[in-house]
Amino acid sequence: MALTAVMIGGVLLTFALIVIRLSDRTPTLPEEVELPDGARAQAVTIGPNWYAVVTDDNRILIFDKITGKLRQTIEVE
Repeated sequence: MALTAVMIGGVLLTFALIVIRLSDRTPTLPEEVELPDGARAQAVTIGPNWYAVVTDDNRILIFDKITGKLRQTIEVE
């Protein structure tokens, strides 16, 4: 009986630690992103010091996370 209680407690503790660890990873984006030429965003991905926006005109725009300035444009064929 004691072994069952210890095992259940261990599983609950492991689950709680995973939830606490993963809940701290909230990505942050600026309030407003200015896209050139009236392009519309279709997807966003976030890196350590940059974020990328995939546009509806087949471009990937990479912005600096701190300044918000456009770093690089990649044309997708």
